[in-house]
Amino acid sequence: MSEINERVRSKAARLRRIEHQLYNTPDGLSVVDLARLCGVNRRTIYRDLDILSESGAPIWQHNGKYGIDRNAYLATIRLNLNEAVALFFAARLLSHHSDEHNPHIVSALDQLAAGLPDQTIAGHIARLANLVRERPPSPRYVEILERLTRAWADRRMVRIRYRAPNRPTTERDIAPYFLEVVRMTPGLYVIGYDRLRNDVRTFKVERIEYAELLDEHYHIPEGFDPYDHLARAWAVMSEAEVTIHLRFTPQVAPRIRENRWHHSQQLIDNADGGCDLHLTVGGIREILSWVLSWGADVEVLAPAELRNEVINHARQMLASYG
Repeated sequence: MSEINERVRSKAARLRRIEHQLYNTPDGLSVVDLARLCGVNRRTIYRDLDILSESGAPIWQHNGKYGIDRNAYLATIRLNLNEAVALFFAARLLSHHSDEHNPHIVSALDQLAAGLPDQTIAGHIARLANLVRERPPSPRYVEILERLTRAWADRRMVRIRYRAPNRPTTERDIAPYFLEVVRMTPGLYVIGYDRLRNDVRTFKVERIEYAELLDEHYHIPEGFDPYDHLARAWAVMSEAEVTIHLRFTPQVAPRIRENRWHHSQQLIDNADGGCDLHLTVGGIREILSWVLSWGADVEVLAPAELRNEVINHARQMLASYG
């Protein structure tokens, strides 16, 4: 009996490995390649491919190679209740940070809700799916996001037409290195090599007017780590580092203390009940609006550039309100 169980486990592991290899090899693999990877003969691989196909895996065959149609493939994931709720939190954050109707979020949430035995949690997940579903449809946004996702997954260059605020629209060929959801400002961003600027750049997906997948493939440099790249950013922009010193009043200090705003932060309590916050971030562009959101309850002590920006905004507000 133990030998039979071992063979079953071995076969199941082999099927998972074949499925994984085919999915992650867009150009496909031959039966000889699969047999060598799995350490079995070709007849076994042929039988395994038939089993996978019969179980619903969208396997294609062309010129002696086998692969999986990544657009039609459905992953099977088993989640316990706490893991499902963790995904619900992630989806809820994503829904807050994108005001576009995204049918893929809706579909994922519908399936997550249908697979949960707990009706309380499943009901909230279904409600979130409905909230996203009710947003105005934006076929162009969805199409662009799908092409960027495919380019990222398949390591293919993509040609975009990009409309930056108060700047001329430009056409660029980019290599997507990473897709990021930003918590400080709503939106999705693609980070990658920009051939026009010959450097790594960040693009807001909502500002992309057109995206075309190219046949050219790319490689992400070994030295590029998206998490290191974003480590010094306040949100998503990674510019020259600047040290920031903010002083908060006692009225808002408890709210400042209860959150971790940036991994570089140092918090110092003051005798009057207020606090000083020290940060090292990539530039002042992104953090400016956050500082302004605290109004008179914060004073910028450094750098002078950020302090002057806040002073100018205060003068403009005073002029506007008379």
